Amino acid sequence: MSEQETALPRLELLIAAPRGFCAGVDRAIVIVERALRKYGAPVYVRHEIVHNKYVVDDLRAKGAIFVEELDAVPDGVPVVFSAHGVPKAVPAKAEARGLDYVDATCPLVSKVHRQAERQVEAGRHILFIGHKGHPEVVGTFGQVPEGEMSLIETEEDARTITPADPGNLAYLTQTTLSVDDTAAIIAILEERFPAIVAPKGEDICYATSNRQAAVKAMAKDCDAVIVIGAPNSSNSMRLVECAEREGTKAMLIQRGGDIDFGWLEEVKTLGLTAGASAPEVLVREVVDALSERFTVQEREVETARENISFKLPRGLEAA
Repeated sequence: MSEQETALPRLELLIAAPRGFCAGVDRAIVIVERALRKYGAPVYVRHEIVHNKYVVDDLRAKGAIFVEELDAVPDGVPVVFSAHGVPKAVPAKAEARGLDYVDATCPLVSKVHRQAERQVEAGRHILFIGHKGHPEVVGTFGQVPEGEMSLIETEEDARTITPADPGNLAYLTQTTLSVDDTAAIIAILEERFPAIVAPKGEDICYATSNRQAAVKAMAKDCDAVIVIGAPNSSNSMRLVECAEREGTKAMLIQRGGDIDFGWLEEVKTLGLTAGASAPEVLVREVVDALSERFTVQEREVETARENISFKLPRGLEAA
């Protein structure tokens, strides 16, 4: 051991597993890369393919152009729809313009879309639990006619909403919510509206649930937790909240250079995780940055193993 290493304070680093990319994010990134291979640059992407600057910048360097609306896509070039999903009007507009498009919507989000359609076809009004303005929420609302769905963001919303037909309701949820917060909201809805129809299976996706469970298991042994993710990433922000709910201070960062070492004073055991759209390379970058200031002892805390993968859209498998 060198003199420098002995002079550095020790830091026990607990790294959560699972962490980082989920199957839907992995698929979406591969879709953009395969589209670039098939069509050549540029390939336009409506909205950030996933909420991570590192990933977006990497794809931009390969020839992807990110825009917020379809109107910004020129005629005659391919366009990819982000993993968060889009309203039905978007692919319809692309078809009307003759654009080649590839839908990278996460299959678990698409499952929520199909459930929304079925509930409306059955004549039920949907109470949708989610965050206003999040692209996944916008996309899901856009699957059904206007007025067929109401947004529930908080327990207070669940207590005060007054549907026109309280006996004919269903609920669905955004896939990246806090498991605990959502359970509390659902409990209120089910108490107020005993006949409300639940989704078939859990809407909150396996990756969101697994990453939150891993943080809960790890946080109780930590003085602080760092979450790698973007501030507009719902699942990453929920991981920060999970750690704080366990009584552990937590910080969201995007890169290793964002670490506030003053915040880490007095921290002997640090937890580290990454949101579902943050690549493993950023985890290693953060570990390297910590190693410049500490003698780091790494230990992985595994609470689940994931082996889920999703098929690519037809036409891109061979690209």
